[in-house]
Parts: sequence; C-alpha cells; structure tokens
Amino acid sequence: MESVLVYPGGSTPASHYAAEILKASGVPVIDHPSPEITHLLLDVPSFAPDGTLRGGGEVQQLLAMLPPTVMVAGGNLHHPALTGYRLLDMLTDPQYVAANAAITADCALRVAAKKMPIVYADCPILIIGWGRIGKCLGQMLKALGAKVTIGARKASDRAMLTALGYEAVDTAAIGKGLPRFRVIFNTAPEAILSEEEMAQCAKAVKIDLASKLVLPGDDVIWAKGLPGVYAPESSGELIAGTLRKHLKEDEA
Repeated sequence: MESVLVYPGGSTPASHYAAEILKASGVPVIDHPSPEITHLLLDVPSFAPDGTLRGGGEVQQLLAMLPPTVMVAGGNLHHPALTGYRLLDMLTDPQYVAANAAITADCALRVAAKKMPIVYADCPILIIGWGRIGKCLGQMLKALGAKVTIGARKASDRAMLTALGYEAVDTAAIGKGLPRFRVIFNTAPEAILSEEEMAQCAKAVKIDLASKLVLPGDDVIWAKGLPGVYAPESSGELIAGTLRKHLKEDEA
C-alpha cells in the first residue's frame, strides 16, 4: 500500500474512528490536502439532502484541493460534482450493507430498551419487514428470548419464517392483534399500519427504522443513522475495513 495516501474528508465520529483505524493498520492517512492524495474518504452516507457534505460545505471545494485522479470513497455518491471520478460507494457493497444492518439492529435494541418497562425475555415484539435489518433484529431478539412476530408480504418469506421458529403474519392483516405487542419495529419503506391501528397499541414502544418516517403517531421514535450515533467506533471499523478490502482488491 506504499502508493496509497488517504485524505479523511469526513466529519462524523465514525469517520474519525475510521481514519484512526486505517492509520493503526498501516494505511497512510494525512490530514491536509496534497497532490499525492490517492483516496478521499468521506462520511457514509456522504451528503445531506441539499447536496452539501454532511459536515457542511461543498464537495467541489474539497475536490479542487486534490488531484483529479483521486478516488472518492463514501456512501450514496450520486452527486453531479463526482462525475468522472473513480468512486467507491460503500452503500453498494453487499458486505458493508449486511454488516451495517447488524449494527443498526443492535443499536435499535438499545433505543427500545431505554423506553421499555420490561425485559426482552418473553416480551411480545412485532417486526414489520423481512429485509436485512428485519432479519438481524429477529435473530437478536430470538436470542434474548423475546416472542417475535414478523410481518412479511411474500408467502414464501412467511413460510420460511415459520420454519425458522418465528410467528409470521401477512402484512395485509398485520393490524389484527396489535394491542398484545409491547414493542413494534418498522423496517418497511412504506406505511403498513394506519393511525387508527397504531392507536390500539398505546403501551407499545414504537421504533421506525425506515429511511423515511412511515409509522403514524406522535409517540413513534424515528431512529435514523443509529450506527453513527450509538456505535461510531464499530461504524468506523466497518468503513475502514471496507476501504482496506478495496485496496487489497486493487493490489491483486
């Protein structure tokens, strides 16, 4: 990795951890722009909704201080200023996305636990959605002894859930029996439950893990960006590990 020189352009605690972990593993990292920089490491995700960098400022100003051959590493790198640059979008890396889902699920359990007056063991919990985060949540909650019900749209998914020992329910009929749940985790991108249905479970802790808030109700906790908030070092390790994997692949 002698030809590699990384400039850390991120602003989050996870990015700071990633830079330190890279340094400790022998990857050269310098904290000032230089013509020798080969990789620009941004936050993951890298941009705010208005197109500015997550820590503020324009990516164009950052790129102007670096060579045009620099590779930009980050997440959701769909920005017009990056056209023509070599990109490493970690949010398209299957290993990164899977590991980040597991970190997100772990953090979601911490968020819910702070609001729960009971322990997870024997607690009736509903998970809406059987994607990456839903799978990780189900496994973790099962290990804690919770009584897990998972809402899934596909009949094939529900059949597999039953085979794995979960209680499965069709998302089209998920509104039935809601009052029995003490925690509801939503991972589905679209609204499944109505405001009237959510009102049936006033005692439940409600955590929405979707990228946009879809669970209705004033008492819903929209838990965005959990890994960076609750586990920045783990997030940093994942970012650093993904970049190192890419560097090794380039060497091969």
